[in-house]
Amino acid sequence: MIILFTDFGIGSPYIAQMKAVLHQEAAGTPVIDLYSDAPVYNPRAAAYLLAAYVDEFPLDSVFLCVIDPGVGSERRPIIMRANGRWFVGPDNGLFNVVANRSQSVKFWEITWKPAHLSASFHGRDLFAPVAALLAQNQTPPGELLDTNSCIQGVWPEDLAECIYIDHFGNAITGLRSGNLSDNMRIQINNHTFSKKTTFSDVPAGTAFWYENANGLAEIAVNQGHAADMLDIKLGNDIVIIPG
Repeated sequence: MIILFTDFGIGSPYIAQMKAVLHQEAAGTPVIDLYSDAPVYNPRAAAYLLAAYVDEFPLDSVFLCVIDPGVGSERRPIIMRANGRWFVGPDNGLFNVVANRSQSVKFWEITWKPAHLSASFHGRDLFAPVAALLAQNQTPPGELLDTNSCIQGVWPEDLAECIYIDHFGNAITGLRSGNLSDNMRIQINNHTFSKKTTFSDVPAGTAFWYENANGLAEIAVNQGHAADMLDIKLGNDIVIIPG
């Protein structure tokens, strides 16, 4: 299957154009929308979000990932093979976290060129056709790279920031809950929260943090919109308070 992970926006025509290429070049391959509203222009935050989901998908899945504020610049288009799955997208740190958490990693610079390559839409013109090739078990159309040259800088194991706000107003952090003890509290914007297991553990209107279904620490309000009520925005820092 091919999994789409972009910041193009829900209902975006850019998603439709990429899917049209995928259906033409890899007919019959399932195409899954994972995120079309990943953190805009923010490959760093998106990298931690992406890493929380990859293990749910079968081996040889192809992740077509486009958070690409440097599109058309000197940044390289790359392919990554990590723990038996493929990743296609820009070389801007978007794959750093997956790479750092994987035991087996290889990178290629994409050398294949389409007949037409627009300056501003590599998702459709370059990345989608390459993802289609990989989904059909074809050889990566690129030049093998030194892995260290593709991992940009020293990034923290977890990111103590809000990296995504969902439809319900829940604030997902870049912290893996498994690295936090149950008695630790989380603070954001001078609001402090204790850990609970699920929403019904607190009265309606009460804020808390919990381990979400993908293993990340998430701030929520039972039957309320945490982001609005607590003025949480993407990029807000998280403070961990020992219990």
